[in-house]
Amino acid sequence: MSKRDYYEVLGVARDASERDIKKAYKRLAMKFHPDRNAGDASAADKFKEVKEAYEILTDSQKRAAYDQYGHAAFEQGGFGGGGFGGGGADFGDIFGDVFGDIFGGGGRRQQRAQRGSDLRYNMELTLEEAVRGITKEIQVPTMAHCDTCDGSGAKKGTSATTCGTCHGHGQVQMRQGFFAVQQTCPTCHGRGKIVKDPCNACHGQGRTQKTKTLSVKIPAGVDTGDRIRLSGEGEAGEFGAPAGDLYVQVHVREHHIFERDGNNLYCEVPVSFTMAALGGEVEVPTLDGRVNLKVPAETQTGRMFRMRGKGVKSVRSGAVGDLMCKLVVETPVNLSSRQKELLRELEESCGGAAATKHKPKSEGFFNGVKKFFDDLTG
Repeated sequence: MSKRDYYEVLGVARDASERDIKKAYKRLAMKFHPDRNAGDASAADKFKEVKEAYEILTDSQKRAAYDQYGHAAFEQGGFGGGGFGGGGADFGDIFGDVFGDIFGGGGRRQQRAQRGSDLRYNMELTLEEAVRGITKEIQVPTMAHCDTCDGSGAKKGTSATTCGTCHGHGQVQMRQGFFAVQQTCPTCHGRGKIVKDPCNACHGQGRTQKTKTLSVKIPAGVDTGDRIRLSGEGEAGEFGAPAGDLYVQVHVREHHIFERDGNNLYCEVPVSFTMAALGGEVEVPTLDGRVNLKVPAETQTGRMFRMRGKGVKSVRSGAVGDLMCKLVVETPVNLSSRQKELLRELEESCGGAAATKHKPKSEGFFNGVKKFFDDLTG
């Protein structure tokens, strides 16, 4: 009698993940298990078929052979010299793997030592430091591996012993009828080992409180919200477990001249109304030094000038932004009587307050006001 395709037996696609295969197996195994179908020979055969498909498709080597040669790979000792039938796992072993995905890991696997926690360090930078890049030393209080016991938690000359409750697995299995549930070992708390003679320096934890001094290289172009990852510089894990990572969170302080938006910089440049009217040159600051900006005659306040390549170099793409200069026309203050008189003469020479020939914005504004009131009364 020919065998059905294993993927068809489990009802999964040929590119199904191992997790999908396990889920399908669990569902079908519970449906056709002999304990649930007493005296039903058909259900027993289907359970055997489902189990066989599961064992092949969850073994990467067997699955590769099956995908290439089909059932022929396991006939007459075709795979590994022993065929499918010999040495297969029993039902309890397989279900231990299936339920391990749900209840925290199989009982035959030793619990891994828990990795240390990640840490965050908030670093404040000036705009100049962020734009140009800088190397800074920081001090980080953290839990580090104990030097006295080298992180083992055991007194020098001794070592931790295998837990007698879980036999080093870190978990214990509780069976109740058909189900098997994995739980963290109550004796060793999942570590798999017991420290009977703890280190005096760290009290058996394998780590102590220390302050580390680190040199952090800040790349040019970073901005507020960026963070730099220092692998393995976080909190040490217990009992020699690997350390977590340290994340340096960047915050750039406000600048008294420039505002930053992405890779562009913005600044306001005050000019006298004489220069705005007649034109001239004004000195503008950049992060690379001073440059002269040519102001055309009859420039209105708020006009924006772009200085290409005077912004920030992107930390990711390397593209350089621009410096955007907004001209602000200053109204003179603290005028003398003579200066006020000259301004009145200028106003009269321009046609008085009602004239709009020399005031383009005023003309547009008052025309707009007139239309607004006309619309209201209309």
